[in-house]
Amino acid sequence: MANVVPVRKDLHKNLKVATKRGLEHIANQHIAPITAREYSKAANSFPIFLVKQPEATRYRSIVMLGLEAGENLYYKDERWNGTYLPQGVSMMPFGLGVDPDKEKTLTTYIDVENEYVGEDKENALFDAEGNDTEFYKSVQNSLGRLYENETMTEKFMEELAENDLLQELELHVNFSTGENKKLVGLFGIDEKKLQDLSDDKVLDFHKRGIFIPIHAMLGSIGQINKLAQLRNLSDNEQKVAGIQVHFAKETAEA
Repeated sequence: MANVVPVRKDLHKNLKVATKRGLEHIANQHIAPITAREYSKAANSFPIFLVKQPEATRYRSIVMLGLEAGENLYYKDERWNGTYLPQGVSMMPFGLGVDPDKEKTLTTYIDVENEYVGEDKENALFDAEGNDTEFYKSVQNSLGRLYENETMTEKFMEELAENDLLQELELHVNFSTGENKKLVGLFGIDEKKLQDLSDDKVLDFHKRGIFIPIHAMLGSIGQINKLAQLRNLSDNEQKVAGIQVHFAKETAEA
């Protein structure tokens, strides 16, 4: 069981982390978090969507790794088979959290029960003098960049919502067994409203680089076909016979 705690020099002076670490923690995840700054790299591997629970007020930025809960089509035989690994996924057993001793301050957390953490591993967090090692400094820098990217992604999603550029989507999957499934709660870019943006807004988006993640997100939708292909190459006997993206509004009207 995970035991995630703030890193403390006095408590963890002998703690070390393995050089080679697996991705077992996402073996059964069908979605994973992604930041907008990663969209361009991720768009060639996964469909990128925003998701929101009906009662929620904020969106989450995710990539789809499978077509149903518990299915990760990119992780097989204890190996990651994708061409890109989302930054947030790669940081385990580390994470960022609020420092319990300093109000409104973030600090590094670590899962001390993780199998890749222990006093017998290769990479120490602190040296003999109690200073941060180069390994630990690198982890902190990576977590800092991830936090900056997540903050930027929050602003990006807010901007899409404020400009009414999001539309709810449904993913309809038809299986060879005759069963049909519908995945809901997905949001993508409304291309029609994107085209209707005023010239001033287009110029503003262009200068601030907002079109880069928008177009990457739009282009990534075709990767749902890759999910279908991976599913059909897997050991799952329920193969995909067809897969389509529909606008939720049009489905409701129909």
